[in-house]
Amino acid sequence: AARRSAVGPVREKAGSGSFFVMSSVNGKVVFITGGASGVGAEVARRLYDKGANLVLADLDKERLDRFATSFEQRRVVYAPADVRDLSSLQRLADQAVEQFGGIDIVIANAGIGVYGSVLNVDPAAFKTGIDVNVMGVFNTVRAALPSVIDRRGYVLVVSSLAAYAPIAGSACYSLAKAGVEHFANALRLEVAHHGVDVGTAHMSWIDTPLVRDGTAEFSSMRAAIEEMPGPLSKITSVQACGAAFVKGIERRQLHINCPGWVGLFRWLKPILSTRVGLPLLLKGADQRLAQMDAETAGRHLNARIAELDGR
Repeated sequence: AARRSAVGPVREKAGSGSFFVMSSVNGKVVFITGGASGVGAEVARRLYDKGANLVLADLDKERLDRFATSFEQRRVVYAPADVRDLSSLQRLADQAVEQFGGIDIVIANAGIGVYGSVLNVDPAAFKTGIDVNVMGVFNTVRAALPSVIDRRGYVLVVSSLAAYAPIAGSACYSLAKAGVEHFANALRLEVAHHGVDVGTAHMSWIDTPLVRDGTAEFSSMRAAIEEMPGPLSKITSVQACGAAFVKGIERRQLHINCPGWVGLFRWLKPILSTRVGLPLLLKGADQRLAQMDAETAGRHLNARIAELDGR
C-alpha cells in the first residue's frame, strides 16, 4: 500500500482488491457549517471524541453557544454565521487557521427545506433555499479551501437522496442538492492534483430538525414519507447517520450514503427520468402536491428557519 507520509492518509487494500484511504482524525481540524444541530452536531461530537479540533458555524447563535461550550474550549472555534455571507465564513476560517494552524477537513452541511410547487411557492423563499443550499456550499468550501489544499485534506459536500430521486413539491431542494453534487464532482477534478479528496453525502430521511420540523408543521410532508414504499418510508436516526459520516470521512470516501441503500439510486437515477421510471414518482403526486400547496400557502419555510431568516 502507498503511504503519503507518516502522519498523512494511508492507503490500505480492501478485500475486493480496491484501495481506500484511511486517515486518523486525531489532531485534525474540521470546519462544519450547520454545526450546532442535527447531522452537523452529531458528526462534530463523534469527531471530537476521536481527537479532532472543531470549527463550528451556525445561523442559530443560541443553539451554537450552548453546543460549542460543551467542548474543551482550546479545541473549538465557533461563531454564528450565515452561509450566504462569504465574509463571515472567511473570518471564521481565518480564526481557525490562526488558532490551530490550518483546516484539514471542511463539511458543507448547512441546509434548509423549501416547500411548495413551482407554480405556488413564494419566489423569495425559493431564492432563499438556493442561496443557502447552493451558494452556502460554495462559500463554505471557498473559505476553507486554501488551507485544505495546504493540508492535502478532504472536502465533504452534503447532498441528498433528492439529487437522485426528486419529490413533487421539493423542486427547490432537489435543484440545490443535485447542483451541489455536481459542484463537488467538478471540484474533485480541480483539486485532485493537490492531494485533496472530495466526497458527497446522500441521505434519505434523517431524524434532524429539518425533517422533524417539516413533518410537524406540514402534514403533507409527513404523509409523503409515510406513503413511500419499503425503506423509503423509514426515518433513520441521527446517530446512525453520524456514524456513517465519520466512517466515510476517515476513509475519505467519494460517496457517503445513509442508509446504505441510498447508493442504489445513484444508478437508478437515469431510469427514473424515463417513461419506465416516471410512473413510480408520479404515483399519488398530484394529491400530495395539492395538499402541500394548500397548507404551505404564505409560509414555504418552516417556522424556525423563517424566524432565523427574519421573516
